[in-house]
Amino acid sequence: MYDGKGVIILRTDVMGVGFDNLTKAEFIQRADEMLCQHQRGYCVTPNAEIVYEAIQDASFRELLNGASLVLPDGAGVILGAKILGTPMKEKVAGIEFGEEICKLLSERDGRLYLLGGKPGIAELAGEKLAQKYPGLVICGTADGYFKDETSVVQKINAANPDVVFVCLGAPKQERFMINHFEELNATLMLGLGGSLDGYAGVIQRAPKWMIRLSLEWLYRLIKEPKRLGRMMRLPKFVLICYKEKLRGKKNG
Repeated sequence: MYDGKGVIILRTDVMGVGFDNLTKAEFIQRADEMLCQHQRGYCVTPNAEIVYEAIQDASFRELLNGASLVLPDGAGVILGAKILGTPMKEKVAGIEFGEEICKLLSERDGRLYLLGGKPGIAELAGEKLAQKYPGLVICGTADGYFKDETSVVQKINAANPDVVFVCLGAPKQERFMINHFEELNATLMLGLGGSLDGYAGVIQRAPKWMIRLSLEWLYRLIKEPKRLGRMMRLPKFVLICYKEKLRGKKNG
């Protein structure tokens, strides 16, 4: 990654995925610079589940590593980095980063397009974000249930956004961003998974004390027991990190 001044910033490798080792404030500053300089790019927010999937899928791993910004979204990633002996500064939740982008846009009448979620969710999220951040222009919305990507790209370009929140879930959102990177006119695209549900208020985040104790995953599991299968990737990911650490010691 470049810092905007031509200086290369080395990333922290966590099982093949390179994360930008920045604080939330530093990520916001970097995004602000990209917007001000009209430096086009896309941002990804991998958690441990996504990294686990990327371990199995080299093409997906390449998409993540090709992003302008790679946020460590989840306590599992932070734990994995610590196990591997490359600790990171802090977890940066994608949903929180997205709100900070809304705040930046609101200060300059910036234009935001919301893509993803069930029918009606993007519109509701847009209404609530616009209320919360006066000055933010929600220039368009579309749900994630589309088959023709070309028409979606045309609608986004017609709306002339500065930023697009691509909330299609991984790896669909990452593939959409890279496949249409040259066609889309937006400065910045952010892959934010299920964040629109949070912005719309249909799904509540964990209490602050659970977030502080890195227990947000437990809250989501309690609220959505059907996530158990996906959540099993977390202990598998941690186990792989421990194995990698042991392998490194043996080779060292």
